Amino acid sequence: MTYLPSEIVETKPDINASVIWLHGLGANGHDFVPLIPRLKLPDSAGIRFVFPHAPSIAITINGGAIMPGWYDIYAMNMEREIDTPQIMASSKAIKTLIDREIAQGIPSDRVVLAGFSQGGAVVFEAGLTFDKPLAGIMSLSSYFATHKTIMPHKENKLVPIHIFHGKHDDIVPPIMAEQAIEKLRKLGIKPQYKSYPMAHEIHPQEIDDISAWLQKVLS
Repeated sequence: MTYLPSEIVETKPDINASVIWLHGLGANGHDFVPLIPRLKLPDSAGIRFVFPHAPSIAITINGGAIMPGWYDIYAMNMEREIDTPQIMASSKAIKTLIDREIAQGIPSDRVVLAGFSQGGAVVFEAGLTFDKPLAGIMSLSSYFATHKTIMPHKENKLVPIHIFHGKHDDIVPPIMAEQAIEKLRKLGIKPQYKSYPMAHEIHPQEIDDISAWLQKVLS
């Protein structure tokens, strides 16, 4: 089995949960590693953080430049014209990582998917269509790219979802987070939502809120 190369950080020797966390366009799996100590998780939280590296691909909106990306983006409009086969391939690769965690003894309902920007779009697709119940899905400054085509699996139709977004985000405008909430509600899902006075980034208060939410869904 071939897996995406990943940065892996374990908070203690006795691991009882996993968080698979995807970076955004042009970044890599190292991007969110420094956040782990800032989450100030309790000693009882034995979490394996898996930060996969996206493959390097040509990105149309960036003039065809080659960079780490989960899928190509053709246009930066509100619908985000994207390479659908690529996002589906990325979703499949993330499901493979979930299966690896399960094979290592972590129950599926102790696995959280998290993603920033492009990574968030992938975890919506991967998490909602996964065939075993997950602990939660976390979207950071992202959007619901596959809302028109997704067919959620019954095991994750009630999965806890938390959407975090910046009020001043000029890359993924806040209205795209609001649209994601609307589309999720139409699927029968009631996500939590919180916004912050920030652009396309991570806010200090957001880090505290991420920690609280992770502890809640993995309690």
